[in-house]
Parts: sequence; C-alpha cells; structure tokens
Amino acid sequence: MAKWTPTHEAPEPLEGPVVATITGGTILWFVLFLVQLPFYGWFDDHGHLWWVWTCLAGGALGLIGIWYVRGRDAALKRAAAAASAATTAPTGPGSGSGSGDTPGATPGATA
Repeated sequence: MAKWTPTHEAPEPLEGPVVATITGGTILWFVLFLVQLPFYGWFDDHGHLWWVWTCLAGGALGLIGIWYVRGRDAALKRAAAAASAATTAPTGPGSGSGSGDTPGATPGATA
C-alpha cells in the first residue's frame, strides 16, 4: 500500500474563545465532582468510586489548563501588539524619533 500524501495545504487553525472554553470545562468537572459527593457511599458500594476521583482530577487538570491557556493568550496578544507596533513605527531621518540627526541641532534645544 502506498503512503498517502496530502494534495493540498492544511487550513489555518481555528482560534476561538479558548480561555472561556477551558474555564467552562473546568467548572463542569468541579460541578460533577460536587454533585457526586453526596452519593460517595453508593459509588463505593458499587465499585464506581473512580468516577468521583476522575471528576476531581479533571477539575484539577482544568486549573492547570486555565493557567496555560491564559499565558498562551497573553503571549499571542503581546506578539500581535509587537507586530503592529513594528509595522506602524516611522523610520528614517526626520521621523520625530529624537535621535538628533538634524545637522546643526543642539541636543535638548527646543524651537
């Protein structure tokens, strides 16, 4: 059987409200944990105690996920701000950068 190779380029990844999605999932895990706590004895009697601890683990891992995606979101915003600042920054002599490129100008003098 021949190896399959794609004939077209992959699409750009979809960006959505990642922080809100992870936060919602984490809240859901904790709510499921709290809902199951009153039935702890039933879960223990029927050998399903792992359901309770799975929900707690999902909530705990969700907290790590929230920390991670908030950092990622902040890094993406910093990179976008740096890219937009780099494209809008004026360059060259006389751009108002205050570099003193004007011949005969005294540094610190005002007109």
